[in-house]
Amino acid sequence: MKKSVEEDVFIPLYPKSTVEDKSSLRSKFQERRFWSAVKLLSNVVLWDGIVQEDKVRDLGLSKLLNRYLLLNILNTPIGPDNIEKCNKVVACLPERWFQDVKGGSTLPELLNFSQHLLQ
Repeated sequence: MKKSVEEDVFIPLYPKSTVEDKSSLRSKFQERRFWSAVKLLSNVVLWDGIVQEDKVRDLGLSKLLNRYLLLNILNTPIGPDNIEKCNKVVACLPERWFQDVKGGSTLPELLNFSQHLLQ
């Protein structure tokens, strides 16, 4: 899993003006790579309970979400596409990770993502 996250994930960052046209090849490629990384996140998280939780959280949240997915989400204009991306990421996260989290706070690895959601 670690090798896949470190070597197989690639989401290019293009200027917003380049990807605003959803029919452009760059925009389509960037979107395919984003959704491929979301699928990998969901697959990594499936190992929770089998592999040590801290390893799964490190790969899924620190590496995949914070290094790759969040950059794309932050560069996606606020609107339906951004909401869909955020919803899909949230849907990947196991509920049990949040059982001991007190109201108004979040997991340390989700701080930047949480701030984006609040905006």
